[in-house]
Formats: sequence, C-alpha cells, structure tokens
Amino acid sequence: MKNLYINTRFYMALLAVGSLYVLAFFLPLLLWFAHALLIACILALASDIFLLFAKENAVVGHRTLPEKLSNGDRNEIRVSVKNNYPVAVSVNIIDEIPFQFQKRDFLLTKSMKAGEDVTFQYPLVPKVRGSYHFGKLNVYVKSVLGLVSRRFKFQDGDSLPCYPSFIHLRKYELMALQNEFMMGGLKKIRKLGHTMEFEQIKDYVPGDDIRTINWKATGKRNQLMVNQYQDEKSQRIFLMIDKGRTMQMPFNGLSPLDYSVNAVMALSHIILKKNDRAGLMTFSRKTENKVAADNKSGQLRKISEALYQIETDFFESDFSRLYQDVKFTVGQRSLILLFTNFETLDAVNRQMKYLRGIAKNHLLVVVFFRNSELHDLIQTNPENMKDVYDQIIAEKLEFEKKLIMQELRKYGIYSVYTLPENLNIEVINKYLEIKARGLL
Repeated sequence: MKNLYINTRFYMALLAVGSLYVLAFFLPLLLWFAHALLIACILALASDIFLLFAKENAVVGHRTLPEKLSNGDRNEIRVSVKNNYPVAVSVNIIDEIPFQFQKRDFLLTKSMKAGEDVTFQYPLVPKVRGSYHFGKLNVYVKSVLGLVSRRFKFQDGDSLPCYPSFIHLRKYELMALQNEFMMGGLKKIRKLGHTMEFEQIKDYVPGDDIRTINWKATGKRNQLMVNQYQDEKSQRIFLMIDKGRTMQMPFNGLSPLDYSVNAVMALSHIILKKNDRAGLMTFSRKTENKVAADNKSGQLRKISEALYQIETDFFESDFSRLYQDVKFTVGQRSLILLFTNFETLDAVNRQMKYLRGIAKNHLLVVVFFRNSELHDLIQTNPENMKDVYDQIIAEKLEFEKKLIMQELRKYGIYSVYTLPENLNIEVINKYLEIKARGLL
C-alpha cells in the first residue's frame, strides 16, 4: 500500500464527523447521526481503496521523448495515459523533468472515461547544452469518490542530450534563399588576376591569356591549347568562437556563447548547402574543438558534436594564441567569422594587432553583440532625472560600440553588430552578401 495517498476530501469528511461529535455533547440526538456518518466514511474509504487497487495494470503511462533536445528552441514532450478501469477516473500527472528547468509546479490534470486513451503534450525550452535526465513519470488516479489516490510510476531514468539549435535549420535555409534573390543587385568587386580552380583545357583563341597556355597539350595536339579556370566553388569558411569570460553574460536566459553556438549551426548548414567548406575552432587560453574545413555529408554532425558541451572558462581570451594557430593551420585564404564580445574600444585596441594579422591573409568578419537591455533602455522615455542619467550612459556605451565598428573598418576588417536574438539571420546575411559581392 505504499502507493496509497489520502486525499483532502477524506480529511474534510473526518472534520465533518468530528464536528457532529462535538455538537452531540449539547444535542445528544446528533450522536446517532455522527455514528452513521463515521461508518459511511469508513465504508466509502474501503470501497474506494478496493476499486483503485483491485486491478494490477489499471493505468498505463508512457513518455515519448525526441531523439535529442535543441538548445534555445521549443521541444515537444508527449505523455500517453490509458485508463483500463471499468469506470471513469481522474488523473493527475507529475513528470519529473530535468533539474535544469527548475520547474517545481508541473501538473497535468484530466478526467478519463473507462478505456479511454489520452495523449498530453507540453513544451520544454532548454537554455544549457549538455545531458538532461528525466525522473519518474508519476500518474495519480482517483475515482469519483475522491477519498484516496493511487500512484503509478513509469520510465525512471530517461536521458537526453541537448545539442546546439537544429530545429529551425530548414527555416534558415529558406530564408537564405529568399535573401539571396534580394541581393542580386549588389555590385561585385573586380578581382585582379584569375582564380586557380581548373575547369577544362580548350583551344586558344585571340585574347586568351598566354600565361595559361598548356604546353603539354599543345605538343600533343600540334596547336595552341590553354587552361581555363573558374571561380572557386568550394571556398573555405572557418567559424571561430570565443569561450572567454566576456561570452558568459546572459540575454533572455542564453549566454552569448550559446547564441554563437546556435548561429554557427545555422550558418554551417547554409555553407554546406552552398557547396562551400565549413570549419570550426574555439579558443580561450588555447584553441580547441578544431574541425577541418570540409563539405562532406557528415560535416554538420562533426560540427554539432564538437559544439555539444563547450563552455566558457571565465579567463581572458588569448588572441595571440589564436593568431598563431590560424597562421599555421589555415594556409589558404579563407573567410573567418570570429564570434566574440567586445565591450569597450580599449579592449579592441589591445587585440587589434592580432586581428590585423589574421585579416592580412584572410577575409575577417568580427561578430559581436549589442546589449539588449541597453537597447531597450535607450528606446524608453525617461520619467525622472535618474532615468535621464541612465539613458545617457546607455547611449554613451552604444556609441562606443559604433566606434569599435569604425576602428575595425579602418583596417579592412568587416563586422556584424547585432542583438543576440537576431544573430542567426545577421551572420547568414553577411555570408550571403560576401559571396554575392565576390569578396572572397
């Protein structure tokens, strides 16, 4: 009987019986009514217990989980309950969801007819990557009398990994296609020389660059033959994420690191769809989680696995170490998107020589964040002098971020300055713009 629980209704009935016994001291005729009510409560309690515990598998419950959770997105969890009692019952479902959600008031209630099968659905929005452990699925059943409840327990110990956001990858693919059409009028940058991706050998015609003559083919055919080249289709794109202490401050429950990880997943999907090569690198005191740039079928899974459990280490990021590793590991000119978070112009100037060193051999785009709380403060109307001072300070900090963009632009470094919630769209648009303009 360890799964037997006394309900409030039974205690209320005992309170009524006790009240009658108290009144019977003053009105003796009520004593027989008190005895009758007490006997009725005992019989009703026994009947309720017999009804609920007469059948072994009177209620069957099942929790249906997705293969993995998507960080920062709405993940649907399904709970199915079947009533095998010959009568209607009322069920209360308490699912022991992972502690990361800190949800202590979870409760689903439903009245079920005899033999009815009901499916419940509830959303979970994880804010942290890693492993999530579910406890027991508890189903409390009570009859029409409602004096006691019987607990049924199902599925203890289910675990799920939480990966970087992947649910909306298809949505971003469609949005990228739409944005690509809108960028059709962008002016392409004229490139000097030619690219080195070989396409074919063709007959020489007047006007062809004589430096592309293929002398071996010319000797075999006894006429001038030239190599024809084309724009590189499989360009290397490296996504680099700063894991230092500046990437920890949360916005709407997610840190800049989590927003960056989700953006890298979305952008990697678009890069691979464009037949470019996506690579990854994270850094703080040292570079880690390296994934070589490639466009094979399993590349997105490799990137997802590398991003699965990365966390900030609360140290100052070493940009000099990043510069050295980029110099020795990324030999060919590539597009590098660096996800970091500069708060002041002095912080940028301390790292500028390393950023310029990377930009010397690669096309560098620095992605950093607009403080959403400061943004909202600037948009509000001040009501008193304190609000005016707060707004002025917020505008000063916002202006310093714009100075950071100008300082980067002065040295030929592109930048993306955006609100965290708009990061995915902004970096995808920047990548498509760079491809449309032929900058790489």
